[in-house]
Amino acid sequence: QVQLVESGGGLVQAGGSLRLACAASGGTFSTYTMAWFRQAPGKEREFAAAFSRNGYINYTGSVKGRFTISRDNAKNTVFLQMNSLKPEDTAVYYCAARMGSYSGSYSLYDYWGQGTQVTVSS
Repeated sequence: QVQLVESGGGLVQAGGSLRLACAASGGTFSTYTMAWFRQAPGKEREFAAAFSRNGYINYTGSVKGRFTISRDNAKNTVFLQMNSLKPEDTAVYYCAARMGSYSGSYSLYDYWGQGTQVTVSS
């Protein structure tokens, strides 16, 4: 059983930056594809970024060039550096893990963190 704990959310003004972290325990971190999803109020959960176990990285179009996902397998942690934040980035951000190759579909992820709130004011 894998446990995921997110941190780093908060309130920031538009144009600012935040760095989210997700610490994993209970599994072999390097064998998991790690991803960040987000869910805004009244909307469905959507894919933001993923870093596969084989090193493949992908982003949803709206965050490309602004967000950077990275992972430290020695520390069992995945990060999401978010720059040039916009009010539309406001959401609860969830870390997720799956024991398989890359996927952008939330239904294919096996483990989830509790989420961390990111609020971007205009």
